[in-house]
Amino acid sequence: MLVLESWLREVVNPSIDTEELTHRLTMAGLEVEGVASVAPDFSGVVVAEIKEIAPHPNADKLRICQVDAGKGELLQIVCGAPNAAQGIKVPLATIGAVLPGNFKISKGKLRGEESFGMLCSAKELGISEESAGLLILDESSIVGQDIREALRLDDKVIEIKLTPNRADCLSIYGVAREVATLTNTPLKTFDFSPIKADITDTVNVNIHAPDLCGRFAGRVIRGVNAKAKTPDWMKERLERSGQRSVSALVDISNYVMLELGRPTHIFDLQKIKGDLNVRWAKEGESLTLLNGQTVELNTDVGVVAAGDIVESMAGIMGGDETAVSLDTQDIYVEAAFWYPEAIAGRARRFKLTSEASHRFERGVDFQQIPEHIEYITRLIQTICGGRVGPIQDEIVQLPTRHPVKMRLERCQKILGITVSKQQVADIFTRLGLDFTEENDVFTINPPSFRFDIEIEEDLIEEVARIYGFENIPDIAPKASATMLYTEETVRSEHMMRQSLAAQGYQEVVNYSFVEKEWEQKLMGNDDPITLLNPIASQLAVMRSGLIAGLVANIVYNAKRKQNRVKVFELGRVFKRNPMIVEGDLSVAGVEQPLHIAGAAWGLAYPEQWGIGTRQVDFFDVKKDLQNLYGSTANQLSFVPLDDHPALHPGRSAKIILADQQVGFIGELHPSWVQHYELHHAPVVFEVTVDSLKTLTLHQAKELSKQPVVIRDLAIWAPNTLAVQSLLDVIQKAIRSIPELAIIQDINLFDIWKDEKSDAAERSLAFRFVLQDPAVTLEDARVEQCMAKVLETWVTTFGVRQR
Repeated sequence: MLVLESWLREVVNPSIDTEELTHRLTMAGLEVEGVASVAPDFSGVVVAEIKEIAPHPNADKLRICQVDAGKGELLQIVCGAPNAAQGIKVPLATIGAVLPGNFKISKGKLRGEESFGMLCSAKELGISEESAGLLILDESSIVGQDIREALRLDDKVIEIKLTPNRADCLSIYGVAREVATLTNTPLKTFDFSPIKADITDTVNVNIHAPDLCGRFAGRVIRGVNAKAKTPDWMKERLERSGQRSVSALVDISNYVMLELGRPTHIFDLQKIKGDLNVRWAKEGESLTLLNGQTVELNTDVGVVAAGDIVESMAGIMGGDETAVSLDTQDIYVEAAFWYPEAIAGRARRFKLTSEASHRFERGVDFQQIPEHIEYITRLIQTICGGRVGPIQDEIVQLPTRHPVKMRLERCQKILGITVSKQQVADIFTRLGLDFTEENDVFTINPPSFRFDIEIEEDLIEEVARIYGFENIPDIAPKASATMLYTEETVRSEHMMRQSLAAQGYQEVVNYSFVEKEWEQKLMGNDDPITLLNPIASQLAVMRSGLIAGLVANIVYNAKRKQNRVKVFELGRVFKRNPMIVEGDLSVAGVEQPLHIAGAAWGLAYPEQWGIGTRQVDFFDVKKDLQNLYGSTANQLSFVPLDDHPALHPGRSAKIILADQQVGFIGELHPSWVQHYELHHAPVVFEVTVDSLKTLTLHQAKELSKQPVVIRDLAIWAPNTLAVQSLLDVIQKAIRSIPELAIIQDINLFDIWKDEKSDAAERSLAFRFVLQDPAVTLEDARVEQCMAKVLETWVTTFGVRQR
């Protein structure tokens, strides 16, 4: 918000300079982002009067002016401005003057005629974009006076960054209230006295939506002169506050909004056909706004209608149909209280920017509406004339302001200082808060202009602001350095990230909303959760898995000539589940589990001289995944997966833990590899975070001093028999057959198939590590163990020894 300092000081004028004023505002929570003069730096420009003017003998578009600059003699100035005329007063940049942009004025000669300075436009002085001609000054301007003094160009504009809760400061008067409180300076008293009605004309108003509009007031004014000129002082304040001057009636409305924080609307009375109806819009209704934009209205948008015709969008912008013009003679001035929740977000929905909606959606004073109508009426009568009717004030439902209590003890605890009861009472008095105190408990009745006071902490904040944050000592908190125990069987999400990062993966954070095609074709999800208002048309659904985003990361890097990519993401996925009920952290019908996924592509290892280059494969990523599971990895099993649309049907697997599928791993499907133009397939995995949180507690045991015995066993097994099935059977048998207790480890080290044979079988060779922790193994015991292994496989699967 832009605050003109001279305007502010007219309302409250503390005996402090600009720097101290802005510092106090900032420390009170009204952050001052900048302070600047209304005009850029320049010097040597004075008020001058054109005494004589004559054509230039050598140029049709130039004229020679004899100018009085208050120096006792006339100066000859060559000027090409079309509005230069005898008798007007204009700015003159004398010889030696420096204009904005470091433009220096010196004696010159234009088409053979000498010029001793330059007559200036507003644009050349940097105070306006208007450059059609010279800046014509008021006739009362003193010839020879410095133009900065004459036009008050050293006045300061203070830019304040307001937080959304401080709607009460969106006006000169609101900021002045804060300054008065901070400096103990009296406020200017505005003239809100009633104006006697000259006529009895009224407009019938019907409020059909009490949840939209709690109060609606207005009055008829007839016989106004809409062509009247806006006073220079008002136009100056508006322009320096960032508002464009339009016409007298519009300028007055904008002026009251900036000064008192009261948005108003002025209707052309002759264009209102029927009663004014305040209601919610009906389906299919549209409205052409003051800015020329036509909008289609929804049923949650408030409107003011004349009869059945919509005339304005409530609290946001008026309609073009009933807008005032220079031909307007009779008007209806309206001021209302619109509920903030009924206005919030509507302007942005229609891509509008509205000073009125900016205030209404934050909360505007609902008590002083009649007083503000009297104030705007007085301005209209003073500038445009007119005869006024009585004020109609329709009150249907005003906000209920509940008393707020603040305990002095609680205030002291939160602020960390011993603020006294008298200091708190003084602060509340200065803030204009109506309060009572009993047993060190202050009870406040929030004023109608303060929508930010609702709970005890709001009052504590007020005490802190006015007491002064800089007066609260900076004392570091003391805390005992207590050593916390680490849970050995529970792993945090941070540890999961650490584990993958240690294996060369880089973390990425992708959008939770993805392309619909990804969900349908990569995840096999034909019914994804659709966004009502996507940030981009292609990001229209919520993801049900993470791998699509990781593949996109790989494609992005591959196109930029990266030869090795390993990425992972930990985030939520979103699936339909009718069993989920609405809660503080849940949405009805939507399951939101945490998943962690990884993808690797390119070289298995960075290029180096020690080992040859090869592409990362399924088993590299499988090992990374097993390392991620840590001590729980021995409980994992991998079962072939052939029904995932994103994965290679022969090179993918379900991940099973405790008889539950917790994820999947595999190469990207060849069709997708071809679609993304990758020279070989990425390997991806995705598992639930819950399956990673619980670790097996490590059990310490004494290392055996006995030597190990290694035996190999090769068998012929059907091609369809999974190696994991063979291993699972032996692991189960170890727990029930005593002869097998000496098996410490089993590894598959060879797979062979006779290319000339048509038999549907293959040779599998396993290496067994055998050891007894107490005694040295004898050959007979070893042979007995191996025979039992073979017998178990033959009995269970019908294999035969090779």
